[in-house]
Amino acid sequence: MQLCEGKAAPLRRIKPGDGIVYYSPSEAVGIKDRFMQFTTIGTVHDGEPYRFDMGGGFVPHRRDVDWLETHETPIRPLLERLEFTSKNANWGYQLRFGVMEIGETDFKLIAEAMGVH
Repeated sequence: MQLCEGKAAPLRRIKPGDGIVYYSPSEAVGIKDRFMQFTTIGTVHDGEPYRFDMGGGFVPHRRDVDWLETHETPIRPLLERLEFTSKNANWGYQLRFGVMEIGETDFKLIAEAMGVH
């Protein structure tokens, strides 16, 4: 996984065995298409962040993840059930920072909605 434009610090805060969920507000960077879906989910491997050369001088930090086979899931049907979005009219604002911790209940709800059993 790669987060926050390839910065290492956010990756160091995530521990091996932690669950990770990707939320995608749009289908591609720079497009405002209101895609608004959870797109992948997995578990972080052991090991530290490492550099990965993507070419053109861009060498971001990454962590390895065991990604699960899932399907993309819109957030809207889950808004009232997720702890971090219910009773929060500005729920999308907190997702703009790249990395945020969610509770186990929310993680399980998202995983179930994505087809993880």
